[in-house]
Amino acid sequence: MSQAAIVSLIQGSLWLFVKLSIPILVSAVVVGLLISVLQAATSIQEQTLTFVPKMIAMVAILFFLGSWMLNSMSDYSIRIFMALASLAR
Repeated sequence: MSQAAIVSLIQGSLWLFVKLSIPILVSAVVVGLLISVLQAATSIQEQTLTFVPKMIAMVAILFFLGSWMLNSMSDYSIRIFMALASLAR
């Protein structure tokens, strides 16, 4: 396997990681920002108030986008195994 092929596989896996993690991270940031604004407006400084809604939002995103994420990971895995099988021939 050439270095270019290895770099391409690593680059593809990193890009897939970024693509799959962005919806979860964006939801956590948006919910955290909304809760922070609410806390600043009401002067409530409870730490668990930010944690629980973020977890709920991230679980909801995983629930709604989980099948897409799983399909993306399995498609990439199939591409990797096909590439490795073509190199073995």
